[in-house]
Amino acid sequence: GILQHPDGTVLKQLQPPPRGPREQEFYNKVYDSGCCDSILLELREYLPKYFGVWSPPAAPNDTYLKLEDVTRKFKKPCIMDVKIGQKSYDPYASAEKIQQQVSKYPLMEEIGFLVLGMRVYHVCTDSYETQNQHYGRSLTKETVKDGVSKFFHNGYCLRKDAVAASIQKIEKILEWFESQEQLNFYASSLLFVYEGSYQATTVRLGEVTLAEKRVLPRGLLGGDILEYNNNIHVINSTENGKIEASVSKGLSKFYALHKKAYSKRHHHGQLSLKVENLEQGNVWKRSTCITQEHLNGNVLPQLEKVFCHVPAEIKESANVEVRMIDFAHVFPSDTRDEGYIYGLKNLITVLQNILDN
Repeated sequence: GILQHPDGTVLKQLQPPPRGPREQEFYNKVYDSGCCDSILLELREYLPKYFGVWSPPAAPNDTYLKLEDVTRKFKKPCIMDVKIGQKSYDPYASAEKIQQQVSKYPLMEEIGFLVLGMRVYHVCTDSYETQNQHYGRSLTKETVKDGVSKFFHNGYCLRKDAVAASIQKIEKILEWFESQEQLNFYASSLLFVYEGSYQATTVRLGEVTLAEKRVLPRGLLGGDILEYNNNIHVINSTENGKIEASVSKGLSKFYALHKKAYSKRHHHGQLSLKVENLEQGNVWKRSTCITQEHLNGNVLPQLEKVFCHVPAEIKESANVEVRMIDFAHVFPSDTRDEGYIYGLKNLITVLQNILDN
């Protein structure tokens, strides 16, 4: 139901009344040029940008909402649609409609959200894995954590940086909901998008927390990760100056899957791994120098941990978008939207559990 316009926006066909006109009215209200309501002005930050309506010349009676394409800036977008709230039916739904919606996913009230679908890029196979709404409805209270974590697993490792960045963005949306009592949302979703391509992801090892640093041999604590002819060079300060140890075979094989992985984009994409002692004046003694045996036996698996399991504290390292979508069932209210708030909090808890485990 979503079409791409040549100008880089997307087109969502207006649903039949009353849903379509209600969604259009919602967007018109939030994006009214004369709007001075601080609640609605802040809400714009969490929605796709709205550019009015559009009709094709050949079918002037077909109306489309013209919206920002949230995925446009991503090279290999990983996308997930999650319906939020304890109820997927609005206050005016008939008894038949309520029964229909409840039967689709009886756990909605308890879990507070439902995965409607996902599309995940797998780096090893350069292909996408897709799950539809039946996948989300199969998830129980016990399996929902593993079900959501599937979205953040690229076939090789868990993208903890994307999980952490997603949590931060959901928390901002939660703050908005806890501050407003004028709108209630039913059957509305959060759209998650993160960059699946390693070439577009950056992180500095120097920002890794102390807990994460302990997985590396002593001294491998800082610096930038960059690629240099698909090899990694460990530059180590010793009493006699700098000794360079090169790892070619095993590490380059590993690095072929992680070309430019979590790299700092400069030096025209050429990479090298430079390791420096963080403690000034405390140069490594000969007894603590990394030997070739250490390089072959320890560094490879430990580097893999750092590349794949970036700590939660690096929340802005991942290129992630979380936007609210689908507003055919938004109604004026004079109370907080407790059902949506419950869903957001539970989703944050599930994501935090994915990070912690």
